[in-house]
Amino acid sequence: MHVPANETMVPLLPCVAPDETLAFWRALGFEVTWDQRRPYLYLAFAWRSVDIHYGRAAKGVDPAEETTGGCLVMVDEVAPYHAAFVGKMRGAYGKVLAKGLPRITRYRPGASRFTIMDPSGNSVVFIQRDEPAELEYGGSTELTGLAKVLDNARILREFKEDDLAAFRALNSGLRRHGETAPARDRALALAQLVELATALGRPTDEWARRLRELTLTDDERRAVRASVADPELLDL
Repeated sequence: MHVPANETMVPLLPCVAPDETLAFWRALGFEVTWDQRRPYLYLAFAWRSVDIHYGRAAKGVDPAEETTGGCLVMVDEVAPYHAAFVGKMRGAYGKVLAKGLPRITRYRPGASRFTIMDPSGNSVVFIQRDEPAELEYGGSTELTGLAKVLDNARILREFKEDDLAAFRALNSGLRRHGETAPARDRALALAQLVELATALGRPTDEWARRLRELTLTDDERRAVRASVADPELLDL
């Protein structure tokens, strides 16, 4: 029997917060294509060629653990998608949602993925189709000093999604290598510490003050601002 090759596969994610989920995806520009609460929960959203559906979550699911479920969205370039969602967030919430649930992870220029965490603790990961099959985990062997620390923090943030480990790595690396590192690398580390501290609910005053005290060129300032998801966090 001939089976036509015209399948469409749509992720069905667990939902513990229907109203919050509706509000969130609407804020990001998604169309609500189905909103059913009885006799069972079923929500559906569409944006461009992306479809996300939700059903009732199993008992005992804790969104705070952020292990509820997830799906991958393969795209040619991730940067335009991140920029579009960040713009929608600013318009709807007045800021970029960078901590708690829901949120969007930071995007570093040249990165090949980012993640949207929904109100139920599901992860929707946007990935570049031609992302390298082999990635350097734990810091490139070709880098040294603070540059290597920054690369290691990138892996912790973008691929392991461990903000606390990235924060600790940058804090420790800045103490060890800050005196000898170029101003640009110090500024990148401080900017990312500001962003990570914000996400972790920690004070940012020290990092922000040290960042303001650095003398940077215009190009360096632009690079530092581009290294964080919300440049408004930085006083540059």
